[in-house]
Amino acid sequence: MQNFLLRLFDVMFSAFGLIVGFPVLAFITLIGFFDTGSPVFRQERVGRDQKPFVLVKFRTMKPDTASVASHLASASAITPLGHFLRRTKLDELPQLWNVLKGEMSLVGPRPCLFNQQELIEERARRGVFDVRPGITGLAQVNGIDMSTPELLAETDARMIKDLTVGKYFAYIIQTVTGKGAGDRVVKR
Repeated sequence: MQNFLLRLFDVMFSAFGLIVGFPVLAFITLIGFFDTGSPVFRQERVGRDQKPFVLVKFRTMKPDTASVASHLASASAITPLGHFLRRTKLDELPQLWNVLKGEMSLVGPRPCLFNQQELIEERARRGVFDVRPGITGLAQVNGIDMSTPELLAETDARMIKDLTVGKYFAYIIQTVTGKGAGDRVVKR
């Protein structure tokens, strides 16, 4: 019953967010054309049961940036608009489409790239791929990112095991109010 409720909340909130947030999405897309010429970023990620899906975000880095985890990317690749989008977490808004389609949840382990083999192995060992990846979760609100694969996988597994409707809402509220740093980019 809890899984049904969480999916119902995902569908309701993502649909509501896409409808109500449409003017913001359209405005950021327009500004993004001036920033990079390509405002929407699509990238294949590891989904539930390790199946690939295409994650959609607002572009925060230059279009020619290598396809690597954020902690491996250079801070110099972040665009002026990208700094603002990352700080406010608005770059995540298009993922509401992934949630509505059933590829993601609002709350779950952040989807990794297929080239993050150590993280994939750690998560597979702990059953993390048994659930949909999410926009936010326990690791994100505690500032744990993909630069520490074992700790991230342990945290994801603990969140999945202990997830309740109350914690689902708590992670969302903590994210919206600014708790957690998101994926860190190393200054080089």
